[in-house]
Amino acid sequence: MAAPELAQPLPRTRKRLTPALRWWWIFQRVSGVVLVALIFTHLFYNLVLGDGVSQIDFGFVAGKWASPVWQWWDFTMLVLAMLHGMNGMSYLISDYARTKRSRTTLNALLGAATAIIIVLGTLVIFTFDPCPSGADPQNLNVPLCQELGKL
Repeated sequence: MAAPELAQPLPRTRKRLTPALRWWWIFQRVSGVVLVALIFTHLFYNLVLGDGVSQIDFGFVAGKWASPVWQWWDFTMLVLAMLHGMNGMSYLISDYARTKRSRTTLNALLGAATAIIIVLGTLVIFTFDPCPSGADPQNLNVPLCQELGKL
């Protein structure tokens, strides 16, 4: 089965970037570099310093998110990754959406999806309960729960 043919991107017109678009262009480059550093540190801590993938479970995440440093680290990764991806997708929308109405609709949907994911991800990170009541103690980070007085 042959791959579908994509329409050619809309021709670029030579016009000056607005200040907002210039800042988004700069953000895309800077956030990419920052994300590489954040992600590789995250992977190094989670996979190399410990026992690899086999250590990652509910208790590991609970112990990690007990520290505000890791909560903010993961929050920063979430926000930067979502905004970086949204910005990249908006470039694709501006290249391939044929009408102003379709560009506006797709960008609105993209912005809404980005906002929803950032809000839900933030709620998960900052309201995470490391010791939920009724949970099997075998799945929990027992020392952490004892320290918090929940076990």
